[in-house]
Amino acid sequence: MARRNKKPRGLLRLPLFLLICSIASLAMWIPAVHALVLNDHPTSRAFFYTGILGLFMVALAGLSLGNRVPRYGMPGQLLSLLATFVILPLFLAVPVHDALGNTSFLNAYFDMVSAVTTTGADIYSDPGRLPPSVHLWRAMVGWLGGLLMWVSASAVLAPLSLGGFEVTGRGAPGGGSAAPAQMQEADPKRRLIAVVSTLAPVYGGLTLMLWILLVITGEPPLTGLSHAMSVLATSGISAVGGVENASSGIAGEMVMFLFMFFALSRLTFSNDTVTIGSDRLDRDPEFRTGLLIIIGMPLLLFLRHWLATFEVGTPGDAEQALKSFWGGLFTVMSFLSTTGFESADWETTRQWSGLQTPGMILLGLSVIGGGVATTAGGVKLLRVYALYLNGMREMERLVHPSSVSGEGRGTRRLQRNGAFVAWIFFMLFALSLALISIALSAVGSDFEQSLILAIAALSTTGPLTEIAGNAPIVLSTLQPAAKYILCFAMVLGRLETLAIIALLSPNFWRS
Repeated sequence: MARRNKKPRGLLRLPLFLLICSIASLAMWIPAVHALVLNDHPTSRAFFYTGILGLFMVALAGLSLGNRVPRYGMPGQLLSLLATFVILPLFLAVPVHDALGNTSFLNAYFDMVSAVTTTGADIYSDPGRLPPSVHLWRAMVGWLGGLLMWVSASAVLAPLSLGGFEVTGRGAPGGGSAAPAQMQEADPKRRLIAVVSTLAPVYGGLTLMLWILLVITGEPPLTGLSHAMSVLATSGISAVGGVENASSGIAGEMVMFLFMFFALSRLTFSNDTVTIGSDRLDRDPEFRTGLLIIIGMPLLLFLRHWLATFEVGTPGDAEQALKSFWGGLFTVMSFLSTTGFESADWETTRQWSGLQTPGMILLGLSVIGGGVATTAGGVKLLRVYALYLNGMREMERLVHPSSVSGEGRGTRRLQRNGAFVAWIFFMLFALSLALISIALSAVGSDFEQSLILAIAALSTTGPLTEIAGNAPIVLSTLQPAAKYILCFAMVLGRLETLAIIALLSPNFWRS
């Protein structure tokens, strides 16, 4: 007679959400120790006592569950992700509110939702207002949120054909047919443990490597660490108000530029979610599409600036031209990956020929977003690629109505199923954008601000609020209702609309 699976032991007896809460409680002791070293005892106490309180509450919840074995099924894991983005920031905001003392709890909650969803919308516009340990905590929350998305992509979203995998799956979103056979057959709890043990060292190692390189280029340790965490998590959180205020210069930007490639495709660091086609990076449609945008867009901007300069008769400056091109290259890469860092030479790119800021271009890049199963937000490159293939096929049929597609197996699959689902998601994204913009307009924002705020939240590219418009949007001056709307939009943009719809489906909970 077959033996049943053994019951989970230790921390694995806790539900997934409580396990995440316990990790967050332990992580609070890192900024507590950091503040203690800096002799900032009020900040140290705020994080230390909140961490103890969190562990105490988790212990009480664990004892109340008794011998009940937690269910690590797909619906429960997806619901735990939603709770992590909505409920957990209430706990994460406690030490921030206590350490600052001069901020409302709503602002602290907004900041933590922005961090854990890797949006990076900075409600505290003045970096000097925050203690160094709070800067460290904000970067850590964003970094842990990025790790959570790395893990959940393989352990939760891929088996459910969500998060972009519905483009390559034959079944409907939420049906779970896009994952490989071994992923479908594996126990959800064991798969979660295997994914964490595989990806966490890679994620931590890449962050450590980038931090060391930034320190070598002249960045202070805290600033370098916050930028390293932000680049890997695509959160755009900075301890100095942005890369343009950093001391590492163009060398630091070049190092960060290289590590932003991990947001373009899952194949840059793992092949655990490959469902069709080759696992070679040079054949990955997401990576190739991303490269085309990263190279093509700065070239177009450069030529546009050069032609404008030529028309007004201004002599060309080779050094200024190179700075202009690099500023466009880094900023395009940053916003395509939804990191949102602005190059120190972006001002040169804007002013070289006297043109205004191309905010619409940055908004469009953020909407496109990065790769599937990465920390990047947006519509995702794979969906854009599927729509592109379908458009090319439709134009081919206009010329040759009786033609038959002769593309490869993976491409045919995208044309037959992926483009339809990708179009549905794009329409849902556009509908969400319209509704969020209308809601923000109803609570006092004008049209331009509403559009920028909605795109920044839904694409998880918070720095758009500072660079996309004619003037930066001061988030702290928004109405409380607008902040609640943006919190909802950030969670919706992080989990995506299809995942929320799957949670509301009765058939999903019966499976």
